[in-house]
Amino acid sequence: MTKVFNIAALAVAATAPLHVKSPSGEPLYADAERKLPILIHLYGPGSEIAGVIESRQTSRTYKRMQDNDGKVTAATREERITETSQDLASLTARFENFEYQPDGATEPLTGEALFRAVYADQSLGFITKQVVKFFGDWGNFSAASKAA
Repeated sequence: MTKVFNIAALAVAATAPLHVKSPSGEPLYADAERKLPILIHLYGPGSEIAGVIESRQTSRTYKRMQDNDGKVTAATREERITETSQDLASLTARFENFEYQPDGATEPLTGEALFRAVYADQSLGFITKQVVKFFGDWGNFSAASKAA
């Protein structure tokens, strides 16, 4: 009998941590000893939530076309920021070792409000770009990437 490879061995993990980097590309830590990495735990591209978000994005595109007599129309800057922050917040399982307290807030945000606020803050756009890039690479969710 011929031995065959069980492709299920390559199944990706449901979540993976992204070590956030500064705008200059340095890995960020919450402490001076560099023992507490600043992490964002994301649901992977093979997760159920990723499928929901993909459907939501497709629906938005068709709605925009419908609202514009069948013409492909780009989202406004404000719509793009809102939609991106909503989608990435849905893909975020949790933040680790950091908080966000916007100006005027009496205490740090939590949960999905926290995720949306960070992704919508254009002065923190370097985080959003890292999350989008990380999510787009299935290899980040593989067993091999966890061992590294």
